[in-house]
Amino acid sequence: MNRPQLVTAADAAYYTGRPVGTIWRWASEGRIHRYGGKGKAARYDLRELDRKTVHPWTGEIHLGDPPPLPAGVRAA
Repeated sequence: MNRPQLVTAADAAYYTGRPVGTIWRWASEGRIHRYGGKGKAARYDLRELDRKTVHPWTGEIHLGDPPPLPAGVRAA
């Protein structure tokens, strides 16, 4: 099994093109796992996140898709 690629919420936000609050919400909804505690000590696995892309000519940013909600869970 591959080891997690753990990063801070700020790094995960940059990777996906989303705000830090969205990373925190996804974790609280169970879309992604939180590792290593709460607050600034928490880490998130990049393998669970979809990377943002930037169009090479226009510079247009396409946000990474949100992870799916677990079965039976409603979005916040």
